[in-house]
Amino acid sequence: AANEAKIVATAGMVAANAARITNLDDYDVIGSMAVYFANGESTVASTYRHQIESMVAQAKTVDARGYVVQVQGYASAVGADALNEQLSSERAEAVTRILQQTGVPPTNIAPPAGMGTSLQVAPNKTEKGQAENRRAVITILQNKGITGK
Repeated sequence: AANEAKIVATAGMVAANAARITNLDDYDVIGSMAVYFANGESTVASTYRHQIESMVAQAKTVDARGYVVQVQGYASAVGADALNEQLSSERAEAVTRILQQTGVPPTNIAPPAGMGTSLQVAPNKTEKGQAENRRAVITILQNKGITGK
């Protein structure tokens, strides 16, 4: 009877671990924000620096285990494609540097991604639309498999 109880308990632990392993590629979004840039620029304004620090602090209080920060930089579809690709990468890298300076370990940061002119959120026919497309998006994700949720 004692051995059967151990077998049942072990089977339960195996099932729980299998469920966690299954969830290793599944994430919950803890938070997301956009950082906007001036035309042709990749410098992060100081107001965003404070917002990034606040967002990271909030994410760490939820559960510091199993989180990863993803940064994607974008450009408006105005100008040369090569320049827009470069600007989007520089924007993602600039935000990533702030994340590192804020204390996010490099192992918790996905490689910054320059997305060029993909995923435009507004028409580029107006200055306002172009300004909305000149951005970097920070997404904090928490791995369900590691946290066991």
